[in-house]
Amino acid sequence: MHTRLARADVPVDTTWDLSDLFADEAAWATEFESVDAAREALAAHQGQLARGAAQLLAALVALESLQARLARVGTFAHLRNAQDGTHPPYQAALARVSALQARVGASAAFVDAEILAFPDGLLQQFMAAEPALADFQRWLDDLQALRPHRLGAEAEQVLAALGDLVNAPYMVYSRSKASDMQFAPFTDAAGTVYANSVNGFESNFETHADTSVRRGAWASFSAGLKAYNQTYAATFATEVNKNVVLARLRRHASTEALLLQAHKIPHSVYTHILDIIQAELAPHMQRYARLRRRVLGLDQLLYCDIKAPLDPEFNPPVSFEEGSALILDALAVMGPDYVGFARRALTQRWVDRADNIGKSSGAFCASPHGVHPYILITWSNTMRNVFTLAHELGHGGHFGLAMQHQRYSNMRPNMPFVEAPSIMNEMLLAQHILARSPEPRLRRSVIMQLLGTYHHNFVTHLLEAELQRQVYALAEAGGSITAAVLNERKGQILARFWGDTVTLDEGARMTWMRQPHYYMGLYPYTYAVGLVASTAMALRVQQEGAPAVQRWLQVLQAGGTQGPLALMQMAGVDLGSPQPIHEAVAHVGRLIDELEVSFG
Repeated sequence: MHTRLARADVPVDTTWDLSDLFADEAAWATEFESVDAAREALAAHQGQLARGAAQLLAALVALESLQARLARVGTFAHLRNAQDGTHPPYQAALARVSALQARVGASAAFVDAEILAFPDGLLQQFMAAEPALADFQRWLDDLQALRPHRLGAEAEQVLAALGDLVNAPYMVYSRSKASDMQFAPFTDAAGTVYANSVNGFESNFETHADTSVRRGAWASFSAGLKAYNQTYAATFATEVNKNVVLARLRRHASTEALLLQAHKIPHSVYTHILDIIQAELAPHMQRYARLRRRVLGLDQLLYCDIKAPLDPEFNPPVSFEEGSALILDALAVMGPDYVGFARRALTQRWVDRADNIGKSSGAFCASPHGVHPYILITWSNTMRNVFTLAHELGHGGHFGLAMQHQRYSNMRPNMPFVEAPSIMNEMLLAQHILARSPEPRLRRSVIMQLLGTYHHNFVTHLLEAELQRQVYALAEAGGSITAAVLNERKGQILARFWGDTVTLDEGARMTWMRQPHYYMGLYPYTYAVGLVASTAMALRVQQEGAPAVQRWLQVLQAGGTQGPLALMQMAGVDLGSPQPIHEAVAHVGRLIDELEVSFG
């Protein structure tokens, strides 16, 4: 029976080196206290912002510096907790950071309040008098957009002080999932016993070639989820109701309007993404499901079979070193600077790929300004891992370039653009492999990896977004959000999408419990936005070559200085039109066409 190791027992070279962020825990603790002191020092600017352009600039620079330092302190705590969420000191450090973030928010609340209280024309006068304020143009524009939704200064300070409690649903969910959730061992048809975990299931068993392993792991995984069905429904409901209350307090037309405001994207784009992809992609994915059932020789395709490999014999293990080399070759089109950055990430322990007890599930990239990105992934020697690593390196390359060219306040774009650079790397990886091999089995293997990316973003995350849309509408109408309601709604959404091609069980209806994205605003639909944009961009790189790459690099360097639609327009993609959405879905259809021909 395979057992997972404790964090202390995994090879050091498979873990990230956090000393680039802080030399040790003592250095982190010193900076923590220093940030807290700087928070108090910020009060020296209170009441001064309207006195002149120089005073306003000084306050903004001081606040930006404090926020950048707080982000580094928070990233260190977050990364240590992600590497082992069962370790009490890491849990405690993360809780301390959350409280510090709330204190900083409360201490800085006067900045927004004072600027929003400026008489008409004063801000424009200051901008004209002090050219350095142009660096904060985006920040100030975003603040002005909030003016109709601001509360009084005292109320804003109270809300800021409650930040730790406002974020509690996500904290409870994350800690429970990392530390408390247990999965029973399971046995395959040959009598082999396996240990199960979130990471083990999602990294290995969910795509296992042996049906008895896949289904045994699914039964164990579903039972583990069910034990927390009521608890996670309560955290989900709390998150939703919190946002509904905030939307009403701030006089937004709807909760979606509140959550989309930060995205700087029209509501029409949000609805086009949800409606067009669900309607037009479902027939293609149902074809893929029927193909999978036929090739696998199954009487029925269960929900846990929808990621089963169709040609498992052609699935050689891919080591981290082999995967890294393949990615670097694929990214050569991006130029030597970009490739050099990716090589450093892969060789200088910026990547944590170990599998240990308490490690956060999934994969992510954290990018503290002034340091370098850190990537978390659980490596299980699969081609899927290679695509996931390329994805996270896309985030790393994006924010690495943005750090070089933008100050902290302008580094991050709005959420709908965030996933485009990461998925772009997956597209380039697939193009690289397909362009170099006519071998049918290799081609269909890569196409299936690519379809895994589309499934992840156009199905898994998009159907999460559909559930969010329905649940927020239900909450606004006064309905109750319970485990039974969430299970039923999720089941209905899956049934409508998959039709009669997939047999849905209780575990399928509980899949809303697997993702943390419900606690991140309207994050899920943005994966689809990113995939639409990156599909269009990858095709342009294929057709145009260097000019398209240069446009893309300029967009990455721009960070958050433009809104998401403007950034995509810079790259040559008009996401204000639904046409790129139709084209991306049609591209998925063509990939499935080739698979059907390949399998005969």
